[in-house]
Amino acid sequence: MSDISRRDFLKTGAAALAGLTIAPSSILGKSFGHVPPSDKLNIAAVGIGGMGNANLKNMEKTDNIVALCDVDWRYAKPVFERLPNAKRYYDYRKMYDEMGKSIDAVLVATADHTHAIISAEALTMGKHVYCQKPLTHSVYESRLLTKLAEKYNVATQMGNQGASDEGTDLVCEWIWNGEIGEVTKVECATDRPIWPQGLNAPEKVDRIPKTLDWDLFCGPTEVIPYNSIYHPWNWRGWWRFGTGALGDMACHILHQPFKALNLKYPTKVQGSSTLLLQDCAPTAQHVKMVFPARDNMPKVAMPEVEVHWYDGGMMPDRPAGFPDNKQLMGPGGGLTIFHGTKDTLICGCYGQQPYLLSGRVPNAPKVCRRVPNAMGGGHEQDWIRACKESPSSRVKTKSDFSEAGPLNEMVVMGVLAVRLQTLNKELQWDGENMRFTNIADNETIRNLVKDDFKIVDGDPKFNKIWTDPVNAQAYAQELIKHNYRQGWKLPDMPR
Repeated sequence: MSDISRRDFLKTGAAALAGLTIAPSSILGKSFGHVPPSDKLNIAAVGIGGMGNANLKNMEKTDNIVALCDVDWRYAKPVFERLPNAKRYYDYRKMYDEMGKSIDAVLVATADHTHAIISAEALTMGKHVYCQKPLTHSVYESRLLTKLAEKYNVATQMGNQGASDEGTDLVCEWIWNGEIGEVTKVECATDRPIWPQGLNAPEKVDRIPKTLDWDLFCGPTEVIPYNSIYHPWNWRGWWRFGTGALGDMACHILHQPFKALNLKYPTKVQGSSTLLLQDCAPTAQHVKMVFPARDNMPKVAMPEVEVHWYDGGMMPDRPAGFPDNKQLMGPGGGLTIFHGTKDTLICGCYGQQPYLLSGRVPNAPKVCRRVPNAMGGGHEQDWIRACKESPSSRVKTKSDFSEAGPLNEMVVMGVLAVRLQTLNKELQWDGENMRFTNIADNETIRNLVKDDFKIVDGDPKFNKIWTDPVNAQAYAQELIKHNYRQGWKLPDMPR
């Protein structure tokens, strides 16, 4: 197609296009894999009731939304009504089968546990992908999407919009310019969760709403009895479907240290929390990760660094010199403190409003590409821009899967540290091979199924119900790489 003009192609290809209800923009483009900015992408969306709705509002201003998919049509109703010309689906697999040749790009904004399988199939079809955060539910899934995106050379973006905000750019530029010296410790916190966590699994079985396909919601995980506490939205707090406050917010708050400090895989991790249950994320958590020294940059060294995470109301200590009577939690319900050898850098969620504790105003060179209106649609529009560029000259988005994938491995590693805390040790991690190296072959682990509490004759009685012991290595491996239920399968990992 690259050897003929667009006009000639449209003339000679009319018969071939006659059978298509919607012609993909990649066909109408001037050359294969390139869509002129004046042309519109054909975008399909999976998961449109929550953040997907917000993402679509920032995409539909400029491009075509041709297909909408959601397992709950009552939850999705406002979007269906706003975009009446888009074809509607319950099952993304049917949508891909029927419209795969007509769509250019896919938005994925489902529950965490289905991000990987929906995105992976889109990538293998050669579609551009925008996937909400956290990118995936497990370490293996993150690695897979990273490698698939590279193999198929498409435009990708994770939905951590702060990655495109100037605050993140400034944090990177200040640190890279040596403004705070060497960083050996970073502390991060969020005020989440704002949904229920720390709960026993419900014993009541609710009637499944007629508008909800519960089997499809469960997707690759085991189908459990439906209860309204799981859906909509509260699924974030349940391990089966979500990743708790850490998974929800760390992609926003850990991205700045990940990028500014050139982090990759931690070598040591440990987690602690309030009551840890088998099914539900704890109310509050603390995670410590240790990253080895990295290659020095021209103006600053990159020594070993500790990264700490706090949520559920837990907070780091106030840094020396932090003003009295000033709230430590930053804007957007997030906080990051970079402890440098020369100064302390503090910012809020998304890297917003960064400042130096000394009061000094840095004058670092501007080396990061800026994205206009990042938090108000610019993040989505930057992905659309990348989708339309030729793969050979494409400027990557600010949270391209080449960066978002390794970042997300860091995030879900925090989840692993919390869920394996009853092994009572600092876990040693081999990132390249995705395995823990200090869990013994014969080591076992138990999970707390239910925290039972009753008052008997005025006296409190505690009864914790545990699972039988299971092999700890096997348990950890299933958390690293999930075993999908029959009928659901990821593509193979590219070499």
